[in-house]
Amino acid sequence: MLDHTVQTLDGQSKSLADFRGKTLLIVNTASECGYTPQYAGLQQLQERYAARGFTVLGFPSNDFGGQEPGSPETIAAFCNSRFHVSFPLFAKVHAKGDDIAPIYKALTELSPPDMRGPIKWNFTKFLLNPAGQVVARFEPGVEPLDPGLVAAVEAELPARA
Repeated sequence: MLDHTVQTLDGQSKSLADFRGKTLLIVNTASECGYTPQYAGLQQLQERYAARGFTVLGFPSNDFGGQEPGSPETIAAFCNSRFHVSFPLFAKVHAKGDDIAPIYKALTELSPPDMRGPIKWNFTKFLLNPAGQVVARFEPGVEPLDPGLVAAVEAELPARA
C-alpha cells in the first residue's frame, strides 16, 4: 500500500513509502459530517502513539454528502483551529467512483478479502502494519478511541529498539 505518491494539503508530492516502518491509520475525512468530531479522537491517538512509530494519515473527501466542500486552506484552518490536528493531511481525494484515488483503489480492492469493498461513508479507517499491509478496517461508526481500535493499533506498533 505504500507504493503511492500523494499530494499534501499544501500541494507537495509525498511518497507514502516515507512512512514505511510506521503503523498507519488511513482515514477519509470530512469537515461537515456527523462523524467530524472523530478528528479529536484521531488527534488523541496521534499524540498517544506518535513517539512509538504511529501516525494518522487524513485524506479529505467530498464524495459522501458533499461534506468536504472547502479549499485546502479552509480544510487546514478548520482542522488546526477546531481540533489542533498535527497528523498529516493530504489533498482532497475521491474515495469511491470512477475517479477513485489510487491509494483508495488499493485499499478497497487489494486489502485482505474480509476488508475489501467500497468505502461507504466518511471516517472509514484502515490500519496498516509497519510493512504497509492492511491488518484491520474500521467503519465510520467505530470511534478512534474505541477499545478494539486502540488494541489493534497497540498490537501493530513497531517493536521498540
